Amino acid sequence: MKHLVVFVACISLCYGSTISRIPYDYSHYVDGESRFIWMPRDDGELVLVDLWEDINNRRESKTAGASNLYWLYTRRNPEEYQLLIHGNESSIINSNFQADKPTIVQVHGWSTTGGNSVFNRVTKKALLEVEDYNIIVVDWRAISTGSYVVSVNAVPSVGESIGLFVDWLLTTTDGSWNKVHLIGFSLGAHAIGNAGRAAGGRAARLTGFDPAGPLWRLNSNRLASSNGQYVEAIHTNAGVMGILIPVGDVDFYPNGGALQPGCGADPNCHHDRAYEFFAASISTGHLVGQKCEDLTEATAGRCSGTPLSLGGTDLNKRASGLYAMRTGDTWPF
Repeated sequence: MKHLVVFVACISLCYGSTISRIPYDYSHYVDGESRFIWMPRDDGELVLVDLWEDINNRRESKTAGASNLYWLYTRRNPEEYQLLIHGNESSIINSNFQADKPTIVQVHGWSTTGGNSVFNRVTKKALLEVEDYNIIVVDWRAISTGSYVVSVNAVPSVGESIGLFVDWLLTTTDGSWNKVHLIGFSLGAHAIGNAGRAAGGRAARLTGFDPAGPLWRLNSNRLASSNGQYVEAIHTNAGVMGILIPVGDVDFYPNGGALQPGCGADPNCHHDRAYEFFAASISTGHLVGQKCEDLTEATAGRCSGTPLSLGGTDLNKRASGLYAMRTGDTWPF
């Protein structure tokens, strides 16, 4: 810890106001301009990230998708996953996968816990309580446990491999992309965008939970509305951990999209609210936004247009535009 403090002090002296010496203080951070940012991993560890890190010689980013693991959960095995292996048909035959059921693919973000992350546990539990899905949890922690910048650059490979895996799975089982919902948190939101792109935009639905912000504003590999038949994003820490700009057919900005009630100064809490709101939407269906005229109105939370429910599981959901709402500060919000 002593060495970290000395390092931070040195950075502050060398780069002036580009970083605060105080963890959780983001007052000096400017998206797209600042070099350093404090970022929390999913286990709560706070890490000082150099967004200008030189990774020219880091080849693992370009082949990251080869290390993806695909864990299958269903109502028959809600706690113990079955490993599906790309190209190995017997791994499907010997599993509980059923092609006539809807398939949900879940992708975590910058993570030390991978497939066991809280995001995966919360969403899997909420989904299996309402329907018997094929839930495929993608574990890419082989890359995501390292440098944030390396992880960012690995996202296209991770996502493309997911898209190719799901396409093989559906082809092998005579399944349909019209029954596929890709969901991803933080960096995972951009990964599902690349998965959808690799699949030619055929997935019925994509949902991005607070798509990662640092290094993504001008990144052509970010989540986009063309990545699926319907793409929805839920912004809860926009401008810091999450991206501020709209990226989907529909973009929700709960409570203005940046700071969430009840979270205080903890960036993980604001960031995590995106998938927590989604889980709540499955359980209760009470989170309804109103359409906004523009991003300024959405981030101010003063919208009064057509209502639209946030989240949910309808694979035929269709809409467009920006939406805002006010929520409570504790579950189910």
